[in-house]
Amino acid sequence: MTTTTTVITNIGSLVTNDPALGDGSTPLGLIQDAAVVIDGETIAWVGPTAQAPAADTAFDATGRAVIPGFVDSHSHLVFAGDRTAEFNARMSGHSYSAGGIRTTVAATRAASDAELEANLLRHLHEARRQGTTTFETKSGYGLTVADEARALRIAAAHTEEVTYLGAHIVSPDYADDPAAYVALVTGEMLTACAPYARWVDVFCEKGAFDGDQARAILTAGAAAGLIPRVHANQLSHGPGVQLAVELEAASADHCTHLTDADVDALAQAAGTTVATLLPGAEFSTRAQWPDARRLLDAGVTVALSTDCNPGSSYTSSMPFCIALAVRDMRMTPDEALWSATAGGARALRRTDIGAVTPGARADLALLDAPSHVHLAYRPGVPLVSAVWQKGRKTA
Repeated sequence: MTTTTTVITNIGSLVTNDPALGDGSTPLGLIQDAAVVIDGETIAWVGPTAQAPAADTAFDATGRAVIPGFVDSHSHLVFAGDRTAEFNARMSGHSYSAGGIRTTVAATRAASDAELEANLLRHLHEARRQGTTTFETKSGYGLTVADEARALRIAAAHTEEVTYLGAHIVSPDYADDPAAYVALVTGEMLTACAPYARWVDVFCEKGAFDGDQARAILTAGAAAGLIPRVHANQLSHGPGVQLAVELEAASADHCTHLTDADVDALAQAAGTTVATLLPGAEFSTRAQWPDARRLLDAGVTVALSTDCNPGSSYTSSMPFCIALAVRDMRMTPDEALWSATAGGARALRRTDIGAVTPGARADLALLDAPSHVHLAYRPGVPLVSAVWQKGRKTA
């Protein structure tokens, strides 16, 4: 079957995330007055507009910036209901704890498959309009064998990056017997869920799962062929980061409360375990910001993601998270964009996304701005004016 080629010309500033394609001065691999040729679902050519080869169709970027599509490597999109009342109470002075998850569990269990899928699709379309072309999403709001499996089945119809999070919190059904719930998560529930998932995750935190429980859950998931990732050190100091490094997890997510030993461990594991920072959660809970500068200066690989969920971070906007990271987590605009694209790809152990290079998947976003810096410079402004996902213009 023949494919259609498209050339995007007159790109004022192109972020490739390949230093070899730029002048070598930045990891972003910036090319000015650039062009990109898309062949089917992949990038076929990148270079100066003046040297662009002919293609079947053409799109004039009129001097605007083009960036790789955002890679949102941490979200919780299979759910029902919302937690407006909880957010309102928190903004009125009450603190956040993991217990609010139970509210969403009840609503999710009561929803039909069609309702859950419609809600998932609504959030995916919302994210795509803001430049997200790859997303990971988790179960974790069912906490029964049947509800966790159906959440993953619904998610797997729309993304290849699906995570089994039966260990979000101890199910309310097992409140008096957490050990029995861990046995379920590592046994019958895992067996039912593993066919739909690529990843296994656990919320390693006070009020959720301790280090020993988390190790058992992740080890069982790995034995079933799933790759570990960890909700680590969000609400307090704990064993999550060290456990993620020990088990060679793809990512340790949140990383808000870190010791020097945690930072050193992540730096030493920079080629294996990514520190995924989720500033939407800190924004929505008025919590301490992760210190991205500390991590970056230590040589840690950092990703940025939305953590989109109805309780602690109800945003699907990667541009918003970039602005927060620059303003409140001491990242530069270049670092934040890299972390939201190439960093997310690293957290998903993908080499075909997060960059605009020949052979990569043709995922791009056109900004209504001359530079990617505007993502942080103009927070809250809808700058994404066009999106290509797998080579198809979708927005």
